[in-house]
Amino acid sequence: MVTTRKAARQRVHQRIRKRVAGTAERPRLAVNFSGKHIYAQVIDDDAGRTLAAASTMEHQLHEKGKAAANRAAAEQIGKTIAERLLAKKLDRVVFDRGGFFYHGKVRALADAARAGGLKF
Repeated sequence: MVTTRKAARQRVHQRIRKRVAGTAERPRLAVNFSGKHIYAQVIDDDAGRTLAAASTMEHQLHEKGKAAANRAAAEQIGKTIAERLLAKKLDRVVFDRGGFFYHGKVRALADAARAGGLKF
């Protein structure tokens, strides 16, 4: 059976989502990476609402430097998502790596969010 990398990542993500769910007290910090951009969302799965989001497509983050899906951009997204969530008086989240390996950009985003004040 031949599978693509994307299909394999999606299978891993399905396995992760069986266990990881966000609540109002502890929402889910979900990350996604495309070839050009980085996206992060904080989601309350019980209510089906996105509480905060950040991506390299945003104008303020795009102006600070060339928008790219690299570790530096991941750190910036991690800091931004932490600031936005702390402004809403939430500091505890569940981290959903989206089937990506916890290495490189994923780790940089997670470490920056922790340094910004999030606990997970």
